[in-house]
Amino acid sequence: MIGFQRVYLIGWAVIFIFCSDSLFAQKKSLHFIWCSDTHFGLTKSVFRNDSNVTAAKVNAAMVEQMNKIPQCILPTDNGTAAGEIIGRIEGVIITGDICNRQETGIQSASISWKQFEEDYISKLHLIKNDNSKAALLLTPGNHDISNAIGFHRPMEPKTDNASLVGIYNLTMHPTSPISSDSFNFEKNKIHYSQNIGGVHFIFVSAWPDSSERVWMNHDLELIPANMPAFIFTHADPYSEARFFRNPNGDNSINSTDKFENLVSETFKDGLNVKDSTIEEQKGFASFLHSHPNIKAYFHGHSNYAEYYEWNGPSNDLHLSCFRSDSPMKGRYSSKDETKLSFNIISLDTEQKEMTVRECFWNVHPSEKIQNIEWGMTHKISFKF
Repeated sequence: MIGFQRVYLIGWAVIFIFCSDSLFAQKKSLHFIWCSDTHFGLTKSVFRNDSNVTAAKVNAAMVEQMNKIPQCILPTDNGTAAGEIIGRIEGVIITGDICNRQETGIQSASISWKQFEEDYISKLHLIKNDNSKAALLLTPGNHDISNAIGFHRPMEPKTDNASLVGIYNLTMHPTSPISSDSFNFEKNKIHYSQNIGGVHFIFVSAWPDSSERVWMNHDLELIPANMPAFIFTHADPYSEARFFRNPNGDNSINSTDKFENLVSETFKDGLNVKDSTIEEQKGFASFLHSHPNIKAYFHGHSNYAEYYEWNGPSNDLHLSCFRSDSPMKGRYSSKDETKLSFNIISLDTEQKEMTVRECFWNVHPSEKIQNIEWGMTHKISFKF
């Protein structure tokens, strides 16, 4: 794991920007909770002396720990607000795969989305600095999208767009909530932005493909060129061939080609899901070169906590990337529940620095009361 120190203690043309910097004029440090891949519908083989525990119960336990974060004291490391009590939380960010894909034996997205609402809307009790409820900031993942548009293996039902509709209504704030019947994946794109503490937070669906970058260009034109920006999405910068639109035949989702059509861009590198994504990465890298104010990239999908630097296909970029664990599918935490983690993102609005800290929330699974223990931490500057 690179760069960490361990410390213990759509219409697409519609652009949403919520400017709230004035609310934070007197607040030097701002804090966010970030996690990914909640995967409602799965079960965890072992959790707190029980077996085959549902995602609803595991996520409820994680939410209980999130509610304790305001009373926690940050470790005395070299990071933002070190040694200080955390206090208010500006938002809870979840970068996709809210619901697991409804393949054989997995409950429908509609059931999973209701469980998500119960855990993350009804049970979260975090407050922002303006005394309002902490924002819930979501992006869709590949499982959420496949549930809505279909998949190349059997699902029951064949499609269920509940989580995409729910995410759209929560984040895009339509004048009238959109319904499952009226939702259109090609038109109702989930992408939005917020200005918080002098930073532009950009949330995009699945992966920032060429279609999403058209929207992002419009969005970035509305902020000063020297305003730092962070991207939150589901997949890592490398992406995967299967995410793209099928370049074969009628471009459909089918069991022969196995492309998933999660983004609008048609795959350019070849005709097979095992091909590289170099051309697609080049497009994203070119976009980053045009927007040097983009300072960080946050994602889930591969399910373990890590900081790394993405250099791009030509090795000429230095994009700070952060990856999150999953409460249900963690590469390490699925085998060792004491390694379950979410993250605290802390911004120093004066020094223009950010620290991301890993929070182990289930270190003593046999005990009734769980205390947070701090794991990896990494600090970057977002001065521009």
